[in-house]
Amino acid sequence: MNAQPQQISLFAEIASAYAASTDGVLDNDSLYSTVAERIGTTPEALGTRTPIGRAGVPRSTVKRKIRWYQQTLKQLGIIEHVPGERGVWQLSENAGKDLHRAATGVTLVTFSTDLGIAIWGNHQDVFRQINAPIALCISSPPYPLRKARAYGGPDEREYVDFICGALEPIVRSLIPGGSIVLNLSGDVFEPKKSSRSLYLERLVLALNDRLGLALMDRIPWVNYSKPPAPTYWACVNRVQLTTAYEPIYWFTNDPGRVRSDNRRVLEAHSAQHQRLMALGGEGRLSSYGDGAYRLRPGSFGQVTAGRIPRNVIERGHACSDTAAYRRRAHALGLPTHGAMQPTSIPDFFIRFLTEPGDLVVDPFGGTVKTGLAAERLGRRWLVTEWMLEYLCGAAEMFRGFAGFEMNKVLQNVGSAA
Repeated sequence: MNAQPQQISLFAEIASAYAASTDGVLDNDSLYSTVAERIGTTPEALGTRTPIGRAGVPRSTVKRKIRWYQQTLKQLGIIEHVPGERGVWQLSENAGKDLHRAATGVTLVTFSTDLGIAIWGNHQDVFRQINAPIALCISSPPYPLRKARAYGGPDEREYVDFICGALEPIVRSLIPGGSIVLNLSGDVFEPKKSSRSLYLERLVLALNDRLGLALMDRIPWVNYSKPPAPTYWACVNRVQLTTAYEPIYWFTNDPGRVRSDNRRVLEAHSAQHQRLMALGGEGRLSSYGDGAYRLRPGSFGQVTAGRIPRNVIERGHACSDTAAYRRRAHALGLPTHGAMQPTSIPDFFIRFLTEPGDLVVDPFGGTVKTGLAAERLGRRWLVTEWMLEYLCGAAEMFRGFAGFEMNKVLQNVGSAA
């Protein structure tokens, strides 16, 4: 797809070399020559030695770089040393038991379809290379929680800089009238106080001041099945009410050309409205609010395709896609994500803010719900995620889509692979 970086990283070439070798076993000399051929390096260049370090010891810079990535694969548990064999490594049989976070500069295409691509790596490393026009970025970034989830995240003090830094390269590629949608948390409190943090307000102002984004709306995601929170201030000290919503913020780079269209997300009319349309509308004349609103005969009689949604989304967090992801991740022996959005959230905004063929991105991909919704709606997509196991589990949800391809080296991640 157009959004894919032009060159797969050296890390990916090394991983693929092991995957393509007999039984996943490769000695270092074979690794060097195989990778050199893949990246177009001549044997002469591979053997060229350059003084390295203070001692000026002659070393091959290409081989040094290959060995560095090889050690990264070892740390991830993807390859292991062959016992009793010097300089010989093989694919591990038990990779992927713990969460492995992508190192800086390491990017790896995890899986792809005809429409999209999921990349393991830091979002900054990926999106700085992307020049394709982006229509929508929709994401649920890590929240600045006092006790971070397993996948980590920044604290409140650095959160504004973190989000602005993540979005800057995406905003640079955003088409005129494109949108940024962020699902954040309102359950962040001042240290040792029952008062809520103002980090959301600071973030909104920073996105406008630093990146030139205009706030189109604040849309509460109401979820009455949320666990009671904040536990300490609501359930223990009894000074707060339990939260039943999360804020979703919608921004654009150009309100005059914003590409939203509420006709793409119309909802079914109520039974009462359907009766009114069938009868030709209201039969009475009434005035409300000192004449500000008038009800005339025939009102609500025009037959329309549906009603315009309110700017409040009511959804539970239960989701059949989440249940399927968990089943498949457990079957593979992979850890599951601790905070998953229902696919219906990105589905709504993708329909509302994009058209078929547009590019939708998510820099904090998690279990790739954004990609899943985009795939079903015929949009191109690009997702990055820095935890390898989440992507490997999510890949199982895409196997039935056209052009699905899993990185061969990652077929070994998980006990059942």
